[in-house]
Amino acid sequence: MRKAGILLPITAIPSSYGIGGFSKEAYEFVDFLKEAGQSYWQILPMGPTGFGDSPYQAFSSFAGNPYYISLDSLIEEGLLTKDECDNADYGGDERNIDYKKIYNSRLRLLHKAYKRADTKQDSAFHDFVGENVKWLEDYALFMALKDYFGGRPWYEWDLEIKMCQAKATEKYNEILHGEVTFWKYLQYKFYSQWYELKKYANDRGIKIIGDIPIYVAYDSADVWSNSALFQLDVDKTPICVAGCPPDGFSKKGQLWGNPLYKWEIHKETGYLWWIYRIEHCFKLYDTLRIDHFRGFDEYYSIEYGSKEATKGKWESGPKKALFDAVFDRLGKKEIIAEDLGFITESVKDLLEECEFPGMRVFQFGFDKRDTGAKNNYLPHNYIENCVAYTGTHDNPTIVSWFFEITEEERKDVRAYLCDNYTPNSEVHLPIIGTVMRSKAKLCIIPIQDYLGYDSRSRINKPATVGSNWTWRLTKTDLNKKLANQIYEITRLCGRVDDSSNDI
Repeated sequence: MRKAGILLPITAIPSSYGIGGFSKEAYEFVDFLKEAGQSYWQILPMGPTGFGDSPYQAFSSFAGNPYYISLDSLIEEGLLTKDECDNADYGGDERNIDYKKIYNSRLRLLHKAYKRADTKQDSAFHDFVGENVKWLEDYALFMALKDYFGGRPWYEWDLEIKMCQAKATEKYNEILHGEVTFWKYLQYKFYSQWYELKKYANDRGIKIIGDIPIYVAYDSADVWSNSALFQLDVDKTPICVAGCPPDGFSKKGQLWGNPLYKWEIHKETGYLWWIYRIEHCFKLYDTLRIDHFRGFDEYYSIEYGSKEATKGKWESGPKKALFDAVFDRLGKKEIIAEDLGFITESVKDLLEECEFPGMRVFQFGFDKRDTGAKNNYLPHNYIENCVAYTGTHDNPTIVSWFFEITEEERKDVRAYLCDNYTPNSEVHLPIIGTVMRSKAKLCIIPIQDYLGYDSRSRINKPATVGSNWTWRLTKTDLNKKLANQIYEITRLCGRVDDSSNDI
């Protein structure tokens, strides 16, 4: 059964308090998906973000972003007052998130809620802490230490705690006990609220597609507490870092800066860290999109300290051995492989061996470097075992893309659509219809493309910083008329399903 879904980050959900989260508007979005005949909701990584606000550079691979905690729910619990929440400054732009103000206002309110909560007598809280001890202890101490050291990254802390020495962690756990418990409490509220929202979605036939970055941030609890798993020297300084070579997104490549894995160590442990990470993800999501899948076949290694990514080199990754280990422990799981960009034959072979659906993006179908009817990104070439998109969070909206391409390319698009009549401002509709009619078993459309919005609603522009991850919906964007329009497109393309939701 061919199905459909919508891409919308949690941050972009409309809300009264500056950023999207697990508030009533999230439940209303689930209702919207149901009304629109959708089977999936794709989100971005939900980890706690740091500098640059990118969900792909989180302080932990396991923790959730405390910004998502519903303040309305805390009001209902009597932990905050409505006046306290209403009077906080979240920024004055309902379209864009002001992360600096969110950081100051949200954490202040969450501290108040924590101080009013009786964690000592809360058995559910203690159960949560016990069930998540593998990652929660390190993360909570990491965040408390980050505050203690003035927000500095862990590699600038005092030597004994930078090196994560046992006596030092014991000492700081005692000194910072209250703050450590605070960060545990935030995760308790995050997970409690998320599981309620996920159940609400699942009960209405909506599955959640989560997103896992292949790499973790250098300034993260993961690297600080598990440094042996990464390519670091004796001082815990990276030897080489991640990125990608020059491509269509960036002429100088992309220098991500994440520490690379010591894959030989992961192999020696039977890939236990990865097994636990993926197992954890499937507690959060129904389906998992793995970002930068190519890195498991070969990864791009850039010498630490480089200013750009032009002089990196490709190294061999763990290939199928990692996924064999995962499947042996967890069984077969629903995984989508992000296989965009220049893909070698060995990556294609790995994708086929794992039987993961890859991704097809309509915008890439008219790239002049890959011309002709055999272009894999043109919808008539989509295989069944793939996920089709008009664009992703890294692309311009489909309307802006159409205006940004050359006149010759626009003519090619029109010819492909067999449509010279739809106004340019409404070209998103025939494009969506064309993608939806493909053989792909799942089609995901960013909500901005259904709305016909321009690139002011773009989520991310790779290789840039400063204005990404900020866009969000307003409360007037989603309505019954739009839901009906999406439903009709989905129904006519044979993607409305009221039964199973397995891709």
